[in-house]
Amino acid sequence: MHPALIAQILVLIAVANAMPVLAKKVLGRAFAWPLDGGATFMDGRPLLGASKTIRGIVVSLLATPAASVLMGLGWELGVLVAACAMAGDLLSSFIKRRFGLAPSSQAIGLDQIPESLLPFIAAGWLVPVGVLDMAVGTAIFAVGELAVSRLLFRLNLRDEPY
Repeated sequence: MHPALIAQILVLIAVANAMPVLAKKVLGRAFAWPLDGGATFMDGRPLLGASKTIRGIVVSLLATPAASVLMGLGWELGVLVAACAMAGDLLSSFIKRRFGLAPSSQAIGLDQIPESLLPFIAAGWLVPVGVLDMAVGTAIFAVGELAVSRLLFRLNLRDEPY
């Protein structure tokens, strides 16, 4: 197991997921164009929902590689982690819309696992993370995200406590 590497990847995943939230707090609705353009799926429900924005993806894809470089890991890992964290988040949103859940609604597990597991799996292409590292990192993220989200809500940095 690689505890230091797990911690570094967790920091990158946290940056990737935090940047869209921070951008919303700083910029409000400015540049918050829905990624799905308001499209609906064949079930008549939104494809992703208005809370998934181009701005969020862009800030994540810019900030995470910068954080990765500052950590001495190289920009490539940062881009990969950000892209996979955002892909996992979009997958979760797509699935939640299919179940009729509103944007920003809570779905424990579905909200945490794809956006942490996918980056860990992809990171294995560039750094030596194994299956145990991926499982431990994903579990830590899932538990940590639930706790940190509540703290960020109390600090008025999140709109919902989850």
